[in-house]
Amino acid sequence: MKYIKFFLVGILFGIVMSKAEIISWYRIYEMFKFQSFHMYGIIGSAVFLGMISMFFFKKKLVKTFQGEEIVVEPKKSGIYRNLLGGVLFGLGWALAGACPGPMFVLVGKGVVSILVVIFGATLGAFLYGFSKDKIPH
Repeated sequence: MKYIKFFLVGILFGIVMSKAEIISWYRIYEMFKFQSFHMYGIIGSAVFLGMISMFFFKKKLVKTFQGEEIVVEPKKSGIYRNLLGGVLFGLGWALAGACPGPMFVLVGKGVVSILVVIFGATLGAFLYGFSKDKIPH
């Protein structure tokens, strides 16, 4: 019962994604063909909001619900790993027609075929978890 607020926020977020047409395959297709600014504006807004959030996290101005400090660990940078990750993510997004967040909204909208994509994404996550100690990071 204590997680009901997160469930309700998730439902609200799904409704917003649906109404903003973020889950629309046609919007994603337009984006990858550089025919529309719609998705770039949404992604840019999310990146900007993420930058502001990270600023507050790093300045220790925000705490968790339990009152604990949020620690942001520095990550290794590397142009090749970021480039490879971005290309793999983009290819998966283009082939599936959805990135990970909207996949579950599509299930809620009744798009049953997205279950194949969710199965593949889940399998990929398990395979990564199984092999992450054996591959370079």
